[in-house]
Amino acid sequence: MVPRNLTHVSGFLLLGFSEETDLQPIIFGLFLSMYLITVFGNLLIILAVSSDSHLHTPMYFFLSNLSFVDICFTSTTIPKMLWNIQTQNKVITYEGCITQVFFFIVFGCLDNLLLTVMAYDRFVAICHPLHYMVIMNPRVCRLLALGSWCLSVTGSLPETLTILRLSFCRSMKIPHSFCDLPEVLKLACSDTLINNTVVYFVTIILGVFPLSGILFSYSKIFSSILRISSVRSKYKAFSTCGSHFSVVSLFYGTGLGIYLSSAVTSSSMTSLVASMMYTIVTPMLNPFIYSLRNRDMKGALVRLNDIYFIADT
Repeated sequence: MVPRNLTHVSGFLLLGFSEETDLQPIIFGLFLSMYLITVFGNLLIILAVSSDSHLHTPMYFFLSNLSFVDICFTSTTIPKMLWNIQTQNKVITYEGCITQVFFFIVFGCLDNLLLTVMAYDRFVAICHPLHYMVIMNPRVCRLLALGSWCLSVTGSLPETLTILRLSFCRSMKIPHSFCDLPEVLKLACSDTLINNTVVYFVTIILGVFPLSGILFSYSKIFSSILRISSVRSKYKAFSTCGSHFSVVSLFYGTGLGIYLSSAVTSSSMTSLVASMMYTIVTPMLNPFIYSLRNRDMKGALVRLNDIYFIADT
């Protein structure tokens, strides 16, 4: 078969979860509910942080950024999936697929980098409490957030642009509900060495290095906590980083699940389920983790509710 250049491909087919029409309403309702919970929960975090002066600290500044990125991350894939289910049309255009790949990588890298910055923030707060406000001043926080955005966009561009050089001679069917980069590369019949090299390089720079930073920060944090003699002070120190540690474990746990599922089994359904866990379940659970495990956040949400209740009455 003669290879077809990607620019001549009108679109891809996103096969999704099931071909059975009876299951489509159930899948639609499930993911619509999860998406609305994700958006609503993360919006509440952003509103609580912005409206409560007690939360105008570096920790909650980065948390509100993480919540915004989580909304964008899920919005990159889920609305298109819901639209395809509703219209019974599995096609995504070439331009739409490339755009989806780009923003999926951007917001995935942003999640990773913001979690790293938040780990550094907890490291400074626990290991250098007397210098915390000097080190984590507002200017530094803004620069760290801006730097995370710039690195994510810079890392996503080469991964996305190298797709343009590929030719395709296979079926344009992607066994996912969104344009996942590894699945798109599997459809190419031209050489993907450059693409894979770029993917590995970006993964090391924006994946392995940040994870190493998180592990280093928490090794120092746990070492400092163990040296504290007071049980009450230990508990207080643990509570300040408990929510972030839970989110990090969930984020990297689902990410590792995707890698292992693709390496161990060739089942597209297993890979699809692991990817959906990563793209929607983790962002959906983050607000619950921070609101249920954090006393300051609980108080801010209660005050936010009181403000809107008074305004309604």
